[in-house]
Amino acid sequence: MAAEGGGKEMNEIKTQFTTREGVYKLLTHSEYSRPNRVPFNSQGSNPVKVSFVNVNDQSGNGDRICFNVGRELYFYIYKGVRKAADLSKPIDKRIYKGTQPTCHDFNPLTATAESVSLLVGFSAGQVQLIDPIKKETSKLFNEERLIDKSRVTCVRWVPGSESLFLVAHSSGSMYLYNVENTCGTTAPHYQLLKQGENYAVHTCKSKSARNPLLRWTVGEGALNEFAFSPDGKFLACASQDGFLRVFGFDAAELHGTMKSYFGGLLCVCWSPDGRYIVAGGEDDLVTVWSFSDCRVIARGHGHKSWVSVVAFDHCTTSVEDGDPPAEFSGSDEDFHEQVPFGAGRDRTNSAHSRLSKRNSTDSRPVSVTYRFGSVGQDTQLCLWDLTEDILFPHLPLSRTRTHTNIMSATSPPTTGQTTTTTTVSTTTTNPSGTNGKDNVSNSSSSGGNPANSLPSTLPRSNSLPHSSNPAGGSNPNSHTGSSSSSSNSSSSTTNTTTNKGNSIIDSAFIASGVSKFATLSLHESRKERHEKDHKRNHSMGHISSKSSDKLNQLSSARTAKADAAKTLGTTLCPRMEEVPLLEPLVCKKIAHERLTVLIFLEDCLVTACQEGFVCTWARPGKVGLLSSQNNPANSPSGTVV
Repeated sequence: MAAEGGGKEMNEIKTQFTTREGVYKLLTHSEYSRPNRVPFNSQGSNPVKVSFVNVNDQSGNGDRICFNVGRELYFYIYKGVRKAADLSKPIDKRIYKGTQPTCHDFNPLTATAESVSLLVGFSAGQVQLIDPIKKETSKLFNEERLIDKSRVTCVRWVPGSESLFLVAHSSGSMYLYNVENTCGTTAPHYQLLKQGENYAVHTCKSKSARNPLLRWTVGEGALNEFAFSPDGKFLACASQDGFLRVFGFDAAELHGTMKSYFGGLLCVCWSPDGRYIVAGGEDDLVTVWSFSDCRVIARGHGHKSWVSVVAFDHCTTSVEDGDPPAEFSGSDEDFHEQVPFGAGRDRTNSAHSRLSKRNSTDSRPVSVTYRFGSVGQDTQLCLWDLTEDILFPHLPLSRTRTHTNIMSATSPPTTGQTTTTTTVSTTTTNPSGTNGKDNVSNSSSSGGNPANSLPSTLPRSNSLPHSSNPAGGSNPNSHTGSSSSSSNSSSSTTNTTTNKGNSIIDSAFIASGVSKFATLSLHESRKERHEKDHKRNHSMGHISSKSSDKLNQLSSARTAKADAAKTLGTTLCPRMEEVPLLEPLVCKKIAHERLTVLIFLEDCLVTACQEGFVCTWARPGKVGLLSSQNNPANSPSGTVV
């Protein structure tokens, strides 16, 4: 097949590609679309989205797929790599008038072979709860559009809940609903519950229980996507203002922020163990952010247009099995506890561990490889590996970036007071990450002697297990939160405590102004002039936000351009040369229209484009029954070198 480029090889649609695991093959007979298989005219329509659920069917064919195309919504049995798709028999099909479905999500807790709970968000702002097996429409939320009139951008069930769900809108607001409550016949009245840096949480004032339970207003412009952490305790939000904001969900505390290189952020996802977040957007980049260090640790450049979806491959992500040293206690256990890899992980783990181990040095006792993928409006699929040299920065990559971290983590505590001051000073410079340019200015203000200590600390990092933190570098926030800085034993439990919720304590430091360096007031006398400007703008915004929402919008709009220029080169948004730049393992054009879906399943990965075609790519060795029906060997495109 040739695309609009006239048949040159670079413009041909790929039907297979090769990674170190083997060959991924497109299963043409497992393509799901509208029954007539006619490409959808996608001009002006909402993105095609796909949702999966497993209903634990006794037949062993329990996967169900839902996808929207234009005004239509389809629900099929998903046969994946096992059998060809039968498009003539959808379990349910709905055509909507006056509004279009934009996103949807199944509740895995309540799914059975007889009933599933499917939430569907719409372009006019409503949210519908339907059961496509029983063909019932049980409830319609925001029916009169009294809560929000803007398009629904993302809808998710709250992890572990059968009744709570969260809805994001292009207005920049998120609403928490309970399926048991009604929405009321009048517009809701809100009462401020919590306010922080560019976000606020309101409760709904009502004598009787009604929806929404909470309203979050986050950032400026649309809230494009949010994602819950694997343990359900944290919420990552990608906004049109270019900011990634990570909140403790229950406490509504801001844990950390990151700024795109430019433009809005469109998508976000968590690593299976909750240690890393990947975001993509209008800067054509994928950005990897460390949850524990609150900093950008890498960027990936391979797309030629906006990145629309990022997703981790839980089956190819691996941690070396074996007994890690005491410094790493918690990392392996957390990974196995939080990630239900099942057979998929066991199958691939040993191979990847051997590969990781072969690439590692003796000073890194635990071998880790994370695989994630991205698709974009350039019609390309990219696969990326996040490897040890990025996760545990070594010479020469570490440069000055790990200098402060290593120094604070290795300096012996002479007295409890000394340790505390060291920890606080790194907390002020590190909550949103320390790297590159900022570290040069901030480490000089921390009262140490960086020039003299540089030769002595950097060589020591060769033998260190990287500050006893698998996320790379020290974890100053958890030291502060655990209040046990006088004891070295606390560092061995650093990783566990951070993920389990000490970060809510830390966010008392972070939420007070991480994106504007407000916490640097501890070093007021040594602050530079541009940092005072950060503080001044932050204070103005904070005061005005207390007075009224309109005034807040005006003042924030006025300073938005100035703030964007100021964040570049800071820990919020490092310069390109200040963090490692990843190159994709695979970068293949796989569709004619922009790609809108990427989902990793145990036997395959699933992509979809705006024409309404949902494609299944069999993992290496998983072609199964459909191998005889495909002839990818005849394809001129085939492999990647």
